[in-house]
Amino acid sequence: MKFAEHLSAHITPEWRKQYISYELMKEMLYAALEAIPNPSDQTINSQSPLEQLDQQAFFTDYVEEFDQQFLQFCEKELSKINTFFAEKLAEATRKFSDLKTELQSILPLPDRSNPIEFHIISSDGRTTNPISNNATPSRKASNTANTRKTIKKISDLKLAFSEFYLSLVLLQNYQELNFTGFRKILKKHDKLMSTGSGLAWRQKNVDGARFYTCKDVIQVIEETENLFTNVLEGGDRSRAMKRLRVPPLNAQQSLWTTFRVGLFSGAFIILFIAVILSMTFNTTYNHQINFSVMCRLFRAPFFVCLFTILIGLNIYGWRTSGVNHVLIFELNPRDHISEQHLFEIAFVFAVIWTLSILGYLYAPLLQMNANLFPLINIAVYVLFLCNPTRTFKHSARFWLIRVLGRVFAAPFFRVTFADFWLADQLNSLSILFSDFVYYICFYVNFYYNDDDLNSDSANRCLFNSRTYLIFRAISTALPAWFRFAQCLRRYRDDHNRSLFPHVVNAGKYSTTFFVVIFSTVTEITMEVKNDKISSPVFSLWILSLIISSIYTYAWDIKMDWGLMEVTNHSNDNLLLREEIVYSSSIYYYLAYIEDFVGRTLWAFTISLNQVGNINTDLLTTLAATFELFRRFIWNFFRLENEHLNNCGEFRAVRDISIAPIPHESPTNGGSNDGSNKSGSSKGKKKARLRRSIQYSINNASKS
Repeated sequence: MKFAEHLSAHITPEWRKQYISYELMKEMLYAALEAIPNPSDQTINSQSPLEQLDQQAFFTDYVEEFDQQFLQFCEKELSKINTFFAEKLAEATRKFSDLKTELQSILPLPDRSNPIEFHIISSDGRTTNPISNNATPSRKASNTANTRKTIKKISDLKLAFSEFYLSLVLLQNYQELNFTGFRKILKKHDKLMSTGSGLAWRQKNVDGARFYTCKDVIQVIEETENLFTNVLEGGDRSRAMKRLRVPPLNAQQSLWTTFRVGLFSGAFIILFIAVILSMTFNTTYNHQINFSVMCRLFRAPFFVCLFTILIGLNIYGWRTSGVNHVLIFELNPRDHISEQHLFEIAFVFAVIWTLSILGYLYAPLLQMNANLFPLINIAVYVLFLCNPTRTFKHSARFWLIRVLGRVFAAPFFRVTFADFWLADQLNSLSILFSDFVYYICFYVNFYYNDDDLNSDSANRCLFNSRTYLIFRAISTALPAWFRFAQCLRRYRDDHNRSLFPHVVNAGKYSTTFFVVIFSTVTEITMEVKNDKISSPVFSLWILSLIISSIYTYAWDIKMDWGLMEVTNHSNDNLLLREEIVYSSSIYYYLAYIEDFVGRTLWAFTISLNQVGNINTDLLTTLAATFELFRRFIWNFFRLENEHLNNCGEFRAVRDISIAPIPHESPTNGGSNDGSNKSGSSKGKKKARLRRSIQYSINNASKS
């Protein structure tokens, strides 16, 4: 691999501008080489010795002049790198000092005269200290409460140390890549220009540069490893390093995962063809199927599969373009799923979905109730997500459950990027909420009436009763409510309490409430007049749709994507922004058009619905599918904007701060895990561990 490719693959994206401009320097060399006159051998032979000396002198003067310019550029690059390295090193030093202070606040230095003050960190992260048997119940309760707080603090502190360690590794990588870049480019310079000035300049300036000679990063890495091992992991170094180390930056995807993706995607294609053929040519059982009911029963699982595939494509695009989605979503860099894992999950779900449809179509042949198959399909999806065992990507599944929980509980929790990003995805998946209401309506009617697929009771929900319409409206507005509540919570947490952007953003989502209300009232009044166009509520519905479309489209472009900078007069990025991540500006202009079409698609669906020749469920499904693709495109530019914000702050890791626990006096009791029983062997082990902790903390405080 060429160094330019190696550099591009291993740089920290948020620090991209602070690395050596290797590609630019290489272009300078080749441009200078091409500018040198290159006479042919015949011309050289025809020249007199004096002319040849003049030619050689011209070449020497040209190289010296270029050397002066090139090495001046190298000096600027070196100054930039030294300055940035010094800033990051000072930041790391301050952070390490803060972490040691926070560690000592959680684990105060033991008082040898009072055994109650000895604190122990076991291998599972629990903090313990012996309690005398004559302690009062209130004191034991206080100790138990303090233990819980301390355990939580220690867990947070471990996370903070792991993120800090990652920042040190990135800084060490920054040192190595920049030195290698200088060595490579100056070697190339000497080779192309037939001179040794590059080597001399490197030995004089780079070999003694602060960013290269400084060993403080290595020292802090070693101290962090020792402190984390001896204090936070009870001396278990293998466990500590497993928590601290990160995978290689160029780690390849597992071939076994790739094989499974191919296997399940191939199985899905075959089964999907079987579904199409069965629905087309299986006349024996198809006359018993109501396809509107079938569409609503199987539509939600289809959108789950499609959405998962599109998110996998998003992750692939972010990764290949250098958008650090792991940092943006605050994922664990040591344990997160890749796009191939999402493809695998999506195609497994798709195989289950197609098998369920085939079971539904051939239920009479199987002598089973057809309505069981949609339930089985949904049950498998839910069981996969909620499976409590540490299998099938446990950490990723429970990360999703936690984020979903915070979304549904808005506005009672602090809002992170992952929270409002997922809530935005749910706004594009609002059809899942309305279909959920249909599921309840359908199966309640089915349970209390009969199991005939063609009966009015089984299909009652298709006729849009007033009660069903009201519940459907509430469910459809839920995703907009989640974002509305999140915006209000962010306004509450904002110290400036400015109406912009959070309250203004909440206003954008409030337009959805009016759209849903007027749409529902229009459908209810249609039952009476049977002509919704003549209804004044219909006009209000259209007006609310127009306002919502303009509002959301403008917010997409200007706020979510950070585009449409009118002050940017660059011909390449006109009406975009000064800096873009993706390779061509044409992608951004196409996204402008695509997002506008997606935001105004309601005009086409209402018009086609008025014609009356297209099935309403089919039209709704197609519109929802297009909305998912619109959100898929939206995701690329939304995360690009967030990534550029991180780049502007040079933020490459999560900033995790732990507020120190107030010191407990001996009279109030320290932290306790509620266990004061131990055998003689455990007592000796704890004694050794106490001495190890005491020694480590003393060394840390001295350093």
